[in-house]
Amino acid sequence: MLSSKADDFAHKVRSCDQRGLARVLSMVENGHPLAPSILHSLYNPERSGLTIGITGPPGAGKSTLTNRLIMHYRRHGSKVGVIAVDPSSPFSGGALLGDRVRMQDHASDPEVFIRSMANRGHLGGLSGTTRDALEVLAAASFDPVLVETMGVGQAEVEIASLADITLLLLVPGLGDEVQTMKAGIMEIGDIIVLNKADRAGMEQLEMSVNASLELIPDQDDRPQVIRCSAQTGEGVEKLTDAIVSCASSGTWGKAIAQKRTTLILNGIIREKGRELARKLILDRYGSVEEAIESILEGKTTPYRIGEMLSGFLKNKRENKNEC
Repeated sequence: MLSSKADDFAHKVRSCDQRGLARVLSMVENGHPLAPSILHSLYNPERSGLTIGITGPPGAGKSTLTNRLIMHYRRHGSKVGVIAVDPSSPFSGGALLGDRVRMQDHASDPEVFIRSMANRGHLGGLSGTTRDALEVLAAASFDPVLVETMGVGQAEVEIASLADITLLLLVPGLGDEVQTMKAGIMEIGDIIVLNKADRAGMEQLEMSVNASLELIPDQDDRPQVIRCSAQTGEGVEKLTDAIVSCASSGTWGKAIAQKRTTLILNGIIREKGRELARKLILDRYGSVEEAIESILEGKTTPYRIGEMLSGFLKNKRENKNEC
């Protein structure tokens, strides 16, 4: 019965039923029991649909560029999916910003599907379920799917592993460019986009970026640097040509299928590990809240609980080896 329901939802996604698609994304985001079965039905590691990550510091023009890319791909007849990852409301856990204002021009276009997802405290500037939402939109034949992150910092680089191609937006005048180079952010971009091309300081920024890229040992891995203005559209055609070039290079198809599958499997393994830890705490203490109370009363510490979890996993591995 559950399998039949999952197949029904999967059919709605493949048929690009807008209401069905929105409901499946909500199920994935909220951890509905049917979500794994639906994702199982939809998953195709060798799908041709492209996912493009758009990241950069706050104020770099990520939403404006996303809107400009939607316009470009729609002119060429492509169906475009968009996932905009927003900060979480501290009260509801939902996305604070909603669908970005600049994208509302496309709200009535049935060939554009825009979804805001709350990051729910997830590090990396992304929601923990973003990877699964990408697979759902790809199964609905959206190509490309654009993923706009909240912004980047030293820890917020997960988009580089999640997207097939990552666009790193930099703009002059937001602060010390040298600090940006030190932050490890330069490594995450497949294409570095110097946005707001008409702004003062662009020449200095481009020189700083190119100097930083000279330090990459293998110059074949050096990302392209593209100047553009998301506001006016200047340089956007050159950017999309660079995306096509990046996507069609060498063994990209096979490599990207392996990357997608590895990402998803590792994510599931981490999540299942958290589930196991939670179950062990519930068996021992009754609830997470009671475990916290025991710690506050001085009966145990978080580290002792960690030792308990490690010991359980060690015993489980040893018993498996004996068998």
